[in-house]
Amino acid sequence: MELAHSLLLNEEVYNQLGGFQKAEFIFEWLQYLEKLLPVTSRADIRENQKKLVEQLTSLLNNSPGPPTRRLLAKNLAVIYSTGDTFSVYQTIDKCNELIRSKDDSPSYLPTKLAAVVCLGYLYKKLGRILGNSFTDTVGNVLKAMKNAESQGRYEIMLSLQNILNGLGAAAIPCHRDVYKAARSCLTDRSMAVRCAAAKCLLELQDEAVFMWTTDLDSVVTLCFKSFEGSNYDVRLAVSKLLGTVLARALTSKQTRVSTKHNFRRISLEEVMELLGTGFLRGSCGFLRASGDMLKGTSSVSRDVRVGITQAYVVFVSTLGAKWLERNFSAFLSHILDLVSQSHPKAVQSPVDAIGCRRCVSFILRATVGGLLGEKAQIAAAKEICQAIWKLKKVVDAAMSDSNLETRLNTTDVTGSQHVLVCALQELGSLIQGLGTTAAPLLQDSSTGVLEAVISIILHPSISVRITAAWSLRCIAVALPSYVSLLLDRCIERLSTLKSSPEAVTGYSFAVAALLGAVKHCPLGIPHGKGKVIMTVAEELLCSASQNGRISLQRTQAGWLLIAALMTLGPAVVQHHLPRMLLLWKCIFPSSPKDLETEKTRGDSFTWQVTLEGRAGALCAIKSFVSHCGGLLTDEVVQRLLPPLPSAVDLLTQLSSIYKSYGNALKTPSTIYRHKLYELLAVLPPKTYEGSFCAVLKELVTDLTVPDSQIDASTFLLPPLCHENDLILLGPLLQETDHRFIEEQLLLGSSIASGSLEYDPHAIYEKAGKGDSVPKPLPPALSVISAATRLFGVMFSHIAESHRLQALEQLLNSIKQTKGSRQQIVQLHVVSAFSTSLKHLANCKGSLGSEEVRRSALALVMGALESNNPLLRCAAAECLARLAQVVSDSAFTAGLAQVSFDKLKSARDVVSRTGHSLALGCLYRYLGGIGSTQHLNACVGILYTLSQDSTSPDVQAWALHSLSLIVDLAGPLYHVHVEPTLSLVLMLLLTVPPAYAEVHQSLGRCLNTLITTLGPELQGSSTTVSALRTSCLLGCAVMQDNPDCLVQAQAISCLQQLHMFAPRHVNLSNLVSCLCMNLCSSYLLLRRAVVSCLHQLVQREAAEVSEYAVASVKESREDFTPDVNIREIGLEGALLGLLDKELDQRLCQDIKETLTHMLTSMAVEKLSFWLKLCKDVLAASADFNTVASVDTTQEEETAKVDDASVLTSDSDDRFHPFRNPRWSTRVFAAECVCKIISQCENACSAHFDITLAQERKQRDSRDDFLVLHLADLVRMAFMAATDHSDQLRLSGLQTLQIVVRKFAAIPEPEFPGHVILEQYQANVGAALRPAFAPETPPDVTAKACQVCSAWIASGVVSDLNDLRRVHQLLVSSLVKVQAGKEAQNQQYNESTSTMEILAVLKAWAEVYIVAVQKQKNQTDAHNHCLKIANSAEESYRDVTFSASGLLDLVQADLGTLSKLWLAALQDFALLTLPSEYASQLPAEGGTFYTAETIENARPHYYNSWALILYATALWLTSTGFVVVDPDEGVTNLSRPVTPTTMCQDSSTRPLVKSPEDVNTDRFHLILGISVEFLCSPRSDAAMENIIACLHALQTLFDVPWPRSKIGGDQELGVELLNVLHRLILTRESPDIQLAALEVVRLILFAAQEHVKEKRRSAEVDDGAAEKETLPEFGEGKDTGGLVPGKSLVFATLELCVCILVRQLPQLNPKLTCSPAVQPGKHLLLSEDGSRLVAAALVILSDVPAICSPEGSVSVLPTILYLIIGVLKETAVKSRDGQLPLVVAASLQALKGLLSSPMSRAEKSRTAWTDLLRSALVSVLDCWDQDKELQELDEVSLLTAITVFVMSTSPEVTTVECLQKRCIEKFKITLDSKDPLVQYKCYQLLHSVFQHPNKTVSYPYIHSLAPSIVGKLQETEKAKPENAAELQVIQEGIKVVTALTATAEEEHRAHLVACFLPILISFLLDENALVSATNSAKSLHEFALQNLMQIGPQYSSVFKKLMASSPTMKARLESAVKGNQESIKVKTAKHAKNPGKSSSIQLKTNFL
Repeated sequence: MELAHSLLLNEEVYNQLGGFQKAEFIFEWLQYLEKLLPVTSRADIRENQKKLVEQLTSLLNNSPGPPTRRLLAKNLAVIYSTGDTFSVYQTIDKCNELIRSKDDSPSYLPTKLAAVVCLGYLYKKLGRILGNSFTDTVGNVLKAMKNAESQGRYEIMLSLQNILNGLGAAAIPCHRDVYKAARSCLTDRSMAVRCAAAKCLLELQDEAVFMWTTDLDSVVTLCFKSFEGSNYDVRLAVSKLLGTVLARALTSKQTRVSTKHNFRRISLEEVMELLGTGFLRGSCGFLRASGDMLKGTSSVSRDVRVGITQAYVVFVSTLGAKWLERNFSAFLSHILDLVSQSHPKAVQSPVDAIGCRRCVSFILRATVGGLLGEKAQIAAAKEICQAIWKLKKVVDAAMSDSNLETRLNTTDVTGSQHVLVCALQELGSLIQGLGTTAAPLLQDSSTGVLEAVISIILHPSISVRITAAWSLRCIAVALPSYVSLLLDRCIERLSTLKSSPEAVTGYSFAVAALLGAVKHCPLGIPHGKGKVIMTVAEELLCSASQNGRISLQRTQAGWLLIAALMTLGPAVVQHHLPRMLLLWKCIFPSSPKDLETEKTRGDSFTWQVTLEGRAGALCAIKSFVSHCGGLLTDEVVQRLLPPLPSAVDLLTQLSSIYKSYGNALKTPSTIYRHKLYELLAVLPPKTYEGSFCAVLKELVTDLTVPDSQIDASTFLLPPLCHENDLILLGPLLQETDHRFIEEQLLLGSSIASGSLEYDPHAIYEKAGKGDSVPKPLPPALSVISAATRLFGVMFSHIAESHRLQALEQLLNSIKQTKGSRQQIVQLHVVSAFSTSLKHLANCKGSLGSEEVRRSALALVMGALESNNPLLRCAAAECLARLAQVVSDSAFTAGLAQVSFDKLKSARDVVSRTGHSLALGCLYRYLGGIGSTQHLNACVGILYTLSQDSTSPDVQAWALHSLSLIVDLAGPLYHVHVEPTLSLVLMLLLTVPPAYAEVHQSLGRCLNTLITTLGPELQGSSTTVSALRTSCLLGCAVMQDNPDCLVQAQAISCLQQLHMFAPRHVNLSNLVSCLCMNLCSSYLLLRRAVVSCLHQLVQREAAEVSEYAVASVKESREDFTPDVNIREIGLEGALLGLLDKELDQRLCQDIKETLTHMLTSMAVEKLSFWLKLCKDVLAASADFNTVASVDTTQEEETAKVDDASVLTSDSDDRFHPFRNPRWSTRVFAAECVCKIISQCENACSAHFDITLAQERKQRDSRDDFLVLHLADLVRMAFMAATDHSDQLRLSGLQTLQIVVRKFAAIPEPEFPGHVILEQYQANVGAALRPAFAPETPPDVTAKACQVCSAWIASGVVSDLNDLRRVHQLLVSSLVKVQAGKEAQNQQYNESTSTMEILAVLKAWAEVYIVAVQKQKNQTDAHNHCLKIANSAEESYRDVTFSASGLLDLVQADLGTLSKLWLAALQDFALLTLPSEYASQLPAEGGTFYTAETIENARPHYYNSWALILYATALWLTSTGFVVVDPDEGVTNLSRPVTPTTMCQDSSTRPLVKSPEDVNTDRFHLILGISVEFLCSPRSDAAMENIIACLHALQTLFDVPWPRSKIGGDQELGVELLNVLHRLILTRESPDIQLAALEVVRLILFAAQEHVKEKRRSAEVDDGAAEKETLPEFGEGKDTGGLVPGKSLVFATLELCVCILVRQLPQLNPKLTCSPAVQPGKHLLLSEDGSRLVAAALVILSDVPAICSPEGSVSVLPTILYLIIGVLKETAVKSRDGQLPLVVAASLQALKGLLSSPMSRAEKSRTAWTDLLRSALVSVLDCWDQDKELQELDEVSLLTAITVFVMSTSPEVTTVECLQKRCIEKFKITLDSKDPLVQYKCYQLLHSVFQHPNKTVSYPYIHSLAPSIVGKLQETEKAKPENAAELQVIQEGIKVVTALTATAEEEHRAHLVACFLPILISFLLDENALVSATNSAKSLHEFALQNLMQIGPQYSSVFKKLMASSPTMKARLESAVKGNQESIKVKTAKHAKNPGKSSSIQLKTNFL
């Protein structure tokens, strides 16, 4: 194929190829040429033009296929438009000649068609350049059309469209001729030709004025005719033509029409009249009312009506939203008039009426719902409401007229019903779409929406009543705050008007509908409403028999209410269950005898009431089983069962009752059947086993002797077919935008589509997928679908013999019927059997014996050859299920053989399609095809069938089947891939485009082939690249196909290719193709586009985005104008599409695609994304500026800035998003949050304004989030003050994130301030509306979080500014204090729990922050005081804000603390396990009610942790002292001091002692913490765990709780075990550190306890002998520790856990393992170091809580660990700093060694031994690590020093140990490293001064001489640098100290040695000038020391001076020089007094 890539056709290669390969080669060349020509220079083209044109025109004769001829024509046109045009006339003549040719053979047809296509493209591209030649051409083409077949007519129409497009106005002379030709084609029998003609006429009307002026009527009539017998594509094309022509007629500025027509402008009324007449009378002309019309027999065919409906929508869409807004009332009245009584014929039968209503609803939904923005929709809703009021007046007038004669024989009443249904449905849908933004509409009293809907509920027509109820349901879903209100109102009306039949049914519908809405309202309704409704229902049922006139309505209403009540779920229903079960028991006769007596009594009416009542009861139970599964315990099931046999008995008697009482019972008995079947289908079959036979008999009768002769296949079968196979059956069964109206065409003309009045019970159920309104089918049909479902369930549970009987009976019934009747029976039987196979497969059951299989097979095979394609499809799926259930390979092979034999012999389309599909489906559920033999046979047969060009159907089915086989065979198929691919390509290149179904099947084949090849497609071998090229070629052919579904297939194939071989797919072409189809009118194509984008942006979002913009800039022609990609990029286009799109699945995909794009690109294109979001959100701001911001209560200044915040930038510039829907705005707000989190992960400059500004200056392309802070705040503000509650929540969430992320960023221009400070007015204004009384609780709860975040963030330091937000929290607190009584009655009680807890949590957060700030500042204050006292003032300023914040909270702390404790007590009760449920208070807790306990739980889980922490802080701040049980009780509904749980008041002490209250509170906090920390759920938030640990820390910070935990060892151990487990399961260092801090405090508490006991024992036994004192502390006298009981053991476990986790080498078991290499030191992370340090601190404290013996048992462990840590971490560091862990281990060692236990007499000797061993370990570790140079000698030396200094002398004075220690010091003294020497001197300094001489002397004797020697050496080598200088100075200090400690007799000797050394350090004057800095410093230091020592030891000094004159001279000169320099300095100081202090400090320091 690469050889085809040249400008000229490579003829050598071409001639060597075989037939089909030539076609492929040509197509590849033409494709290459198409890409090449636009980028080739004009000169090159001209040079090769002649040859190229020859090659191309010669191809015309080679009978090119459809895609080839289109490409050929395009290329020819491009060559002429860029090259020379002189030879173009020859080409045109040649084409005309080919068209004129008399050769009519099929083989010559492609050449003629190619010539036609060429002419079209040449004229399209060159247009007027071709001058007048077009008249001949058009004439010639039109002449050819007269005897052309359908392909010819199709191509000629498209060609004429192109010619007209190119010529524009120049073609006027031919317009009439083209018009005539297109007219005849518009009603052609071929649908493709009709579509082409519609496109041609659409092109024509651009210039042909007569089409929308003089000939308008005939064009319209023509379009109506064209709709007759049309398919979906024709309806789409013709409705586009019709809508456009009418819109043009209406808007044209008419000037050009010649005067003789004197044509006037057509008015809107006339246009509507034209469309309306067609809608009502169809296509039989307007003036001649035919005989049929007069007789009233003709009814308009449905396809015409559906087509005209679509035309209405096109008409309005073409005129646009602005036009619709202006003309809405005229439009609405016309549309509603279509179903009014003024045209009785249109709505005379229910079937027609429902059809027309659907159409009207569709028009309104598509225009009002699809085009208008929210403001306009609200206006439209007002108009609709007006219309409802008008109709209501008419009805009222008619109904109130008491004179029966003049009562307008109720035509007004019945006539208005359909109009009202449409108006109410649209009103409901509008409001539901608007959501909470519709609030202003409902509050507007002048419109009176609610009044209108509620009053119309009394309309005499049932369909109006139920639609009004549905409309109320929509209002309730949109505005949850109205649910309770509406319920109350309807219940009240129902009670007052219970004697009016209309009121009883109407209001019961309304209540049921509102109950159905509750599950869509997360805030729910008050629990008590259930009780009220149950009572009303019972009253209705009980009073039904009192008044015969309305007993029927009351019975229906009572049961409807009960059934609807069940949807509220188990929490509500369990309270009413006993009453409901009682009613259920009473409605059926208790024994068969009673049923018999019943039959003999009564009349038709009583039976009607009885059946309706029982059907209602069955519905109620079904609703119960479906919605309250949780309550179906065995006991309840037992109570449900007794009436069932009686219900089944009645079922069997129905026919006889029906015969006795006549036709009136027909509908009630059908409904009863339906409801019983439905109930049995949801009950477990075991429950009604006894009735199986009876029910089965009835089912078989229902299925085989149907009442109705209706073909119900279109709703029974699709669910039973596999969704992939449904594609075969054309677009009607697929999802389209017009599904709502197109559905009618699926059903036969005698069936109505579903409608609510057929089954009122649908009103409380969820609407089906994609339906806005539930559409239950008429009873006659729904009973069949219920029967098939129940048969399916029962068949899998009955015995085998019964199965056989049932199947045989079904088979016989099919055989006995004939004709259409037979097909209906067959249809029912197959759907029932198919359902049962599905059930059997699901429960892994088996079918049974050979006979059963045989019957089953006969059944399915019969259906496989049915004339109904849907039935064939279902039968094939049924066959697959049969194979799955039997699962026997021989049986399956037999099935395949049957189909093979059939296919070989049969010639009819039906059996060939059925059996070919059967082959494809057969292995669908058997895990794929495993046999190559079977595979080869299938492939062979299907290849042949797919080339049968006589029948496109056979081709389509065979190819579809082939695609299934490719899929099922998997890798086995590899051998066939090449031939299959060639076949697919050949067909793609040759099958005419009119056969779209074949092309769709080819697309699926290609898709499965690509999947089969998979990643192999990346390979580079020649075979693979040939396969890949073929795949790409196939995709290219499909992309050019005119059918949208084929294009969708092409896109999904390219998507697959891109997944497997991304480098080989041309991304820019693919993206531009996707952009072109983004707004296609075909839903499936849009889905394919978005799904492909979704995949592409996951890998290369940035490229996709760039290509999209580039492709728009390049493509000038045929590009969809409704996406403005150029301005707003692909991202903006997708956002726009998201806003208009109504398909849920597609919206979800678009959101995910945008999210992927955002995550990968938001940081790079920050401004772009923020602007997009801002545009979407700002579009809503225009009608939100009225956001109710009430500023009256505040000072003037506040008014000013809050008001200024609200003025939106009112620039009316171009807005890319006109009025986006609220859901789109919510998505935009979520995007802003995602952008912030993306920036957080990206780089710190996004949150650092100084850094951001610097980098922005360096590179202006850089962009940082912090620079857009104003936009972020503004967006959050706009969202938070919107009308839509969801948007308010998102806005508050965004605001909270902004506050949290940006709070700490300082403002560079105003030091001491932060950048958020300037936005405080915005924050205040955004929060205030959320605290208004009418705000829903979830918004207020969210706003509380934002308030606390804002106050806690510390952004605002001025208290007056803070007060505004603080005030909002205070107002909420007041509301909380009002308690349960003052609760809002609009929502469920749990919502007030949510709000209260949100308020308490917010206060808790503020309090916690206030306390922390105060603590930090106290610390800072103490620090300041240490430094100096001059900072008084500055400190005062700082503390103000923190203590101020605390003061703000302090005022309400008394109330708050009580509420917090109450909330914690509630929480504690709610966390009790379920077995303690009986102990919970019957009336609920303080903040929750017993009934809503489940709903309240999550709110407590959300907020308990911070409340717990705050309570702990409060309790500790009062030191557990405050107890005043009486205070505050009055404010609350119940006293909330935590009382002893679950005791009744009689046993409760009246007033508790403070100690008891404190103990209760302590245990409450501890209990909650332990319960939570024991097993925090895996999803428990980190914040909760941390808060809980902080609460425990706080608790143990004060003495009283410590005494409690110290005194209760079991409690301590339990707490430690819980913490141990927490540390094991949570890796977070923060959590582990917090846990260790709690451990430390527990240990501290235990120490205090032990000390206290020892002290009191000593006090008590003061006189007694010391020996007799009992031992306190763990380990008593034995030293044993019991695991699980011992605090020490638990502590050690926990510390070991931490240490080993951080330093695995400490574990002796691990050190041998390969994972830990000995001697390798691991560097700890910073967190790791902190954890280890904390653990060591705890370890060193452990002995303090042991008895002496106990301390001996734990000491080895502790020493091992501390020394182990030291050994592992004492590594030399570069900077000479002591690492944190080493410091901690030395500290711990010191603490341990100085423990009093080491000196206690009982443990002294053991301790001494152990400590000696420990010292040996330290020394050994020094020796071991000799070879490893990284060991830090200083740390080990320090450890030795700690031993020497801190233990009793007997430990270290053992000679061998002492020797080794001294040895170490010696080695270190000789170190080359000055730093080490320096540290060593320091340590010796302390050792030499040890008070005990036995310890210090050996060291002095051994080491002092070498120190002195070192100092003497220094005389020769002066110090080079500061480090060496330090060493010498330290040496001097050591010797000085020695001198001081020496005994008298030796001291003189020492001084005599020491003085010469010091003097040798002095320099003379000359040397001093040139000396280095260090030498000078040494000189000064020595001089100072001499000055001190001289006077101290004057005698020695004088002696020495006398003996050595040189020394004396040296000293004197130095002293003199020193005095002089001091003089100079003082003189300098006088001149320059500023520096004095610093110099002073220095000298002091030395």
